Amino acid sequence: MQIVQRLGLVAILALSLSGRTLAQRALTWQQVRDKFEAANPSLKAGHIGIDESRANEITAHLRPNPSLTVSVDQINPFTSQPPPSGVPVNSYQPFAYALPYGSVSYLYERQHKRDLRFESAQKATEIAISQQSDLERTLLFDLRSAFVQVLQQKAILDLAKENLAYYDHVLDVNRDRFRTGAIARVDLDRLELQRVQYESDLQTADVNLRTAKIQLLTLLNDRTPIEQFDVTGPFDLSQQIPGLDDVRQMALDTRPDLKAALQSIDKAMTDHKLAVANGSTDPTFSVDFARNPPIPVYFGVGVSIPLRVFDRNQGEKLRTQLDIDRNQRQMEATRAQVFGDVDSAYATLNSTVVLLLPYKERYLKQAETVRDTIEFSYQRGAASLLDFLNAQADYRSVQVNYLNLLGSYLTAAAQLNLAVGREVIR
Repeated sequence: MQIVQRLGLVAILALSLSGRTLAQRALTWQQVRDKFEAANPSLKAGHIGIDESRANEITAHLRPNPSLTVSVDQINPFTSQPPPSGVPVNSYQPFAYALPYGSVSYLYERQHKRDLRFESAQKATEIAISQQSDLERTLLFDLRSAFVQVLQQKAILDLAKENLAYYDHVLDVNRDRFRTGAIARVDLDRLELQRVQYESDLQTADVNLRTAKIQLLTLLNDRTPIEQFDVTGPFDLSQQIPGLDDVRQMALDTRPDLKAALQSIDKAMTDHKLAVANGSTDPTFSVDFARNPPIPVYFGVGVSIPLRVFDRNQGEKLRTQLDIDRNQRQMEATRAQVFGDVDSAYATLNSTVVLLLPYKERYLKQAETVRDTIEFSYQRGAASLLDFLNAQADYRSVQVNYLNLLGSYLTAAAQLNLAVGREVIR
């Protein structure tokens, strides 16, 4: 008996643990964002690109390697000449007349070429960081849109369940009325046929919710089963929208693509300085050691100076100068794009708010009042079946339109956040 009780307790504990595993806690927007930043492969690849750029800084800051030259001349293994005095006649001496030679040379870079290379590489890393921030800005918009889509489909699914439950209650009431002879059989059949629409709405909402979750899980690079994944957050209207001038200024201060465009101009100027420096002459200093009988050992020093008669790096000087002008034009285009993005997103957001406010303040309540009034009248024979069905359809349409407008509003808010470069509306 005790064994059976223990097995029962173990089974209950196992079921409890499995229930906890399946019932995963719903993630908030901040948790989804943290998970996205830690797991998204595109962001990880971008971070590797930044590390590669930092590795280029090491290469750019390296000094030129010295050169070592070693040679042995006048080796004669088949000589028939007598060896020098003091060397036995019968001994084999192929290196008797050999002249060993060694030289060490080093290229000296003038006009701060190494420092300019390093500065250019550092600025390339800064551009890579800004471009990574811009990639994150774009991907966060996709993530936010997917997050909003899940919240929207959850709300539509809850509405579909509520409408179906309400309609089932109406059917129960009218079945009782049919049994008492208050309505005709054809009216009851028409009411029951209308239930198909509510069942269809429920199934469509369920499929749309699963699809939205799949899209969000893909961005998170997460393999969690759909049934165990959920998100939570406010799905409502926030009327705290900053002014257009404030939003524009925030975008100018924040947008990473505009920052990258400004950094590209700065790097182009450094590259032009480097091109001018590369047009200068770099001497090569050398020290050599050798043996030349009767001199047992000697050394010498030398300097090699290229004559920049034809090639003075004219092409790179001109190209980098033109590159400065090109990056300035691109910066102006990016700045204009920032204003265009902000103004367009701001106008879309305001338009959505204008549409939402009447729903929130008047239409939702009116649709519910009309539905309840017509139902009350229909139950007492003061309204026709067609009036009741139309009122019910209008209520459902107004509710769905409101939820879709809320989704459009939150998507427009995410679009404004994308245009500004940071979260203006949460």
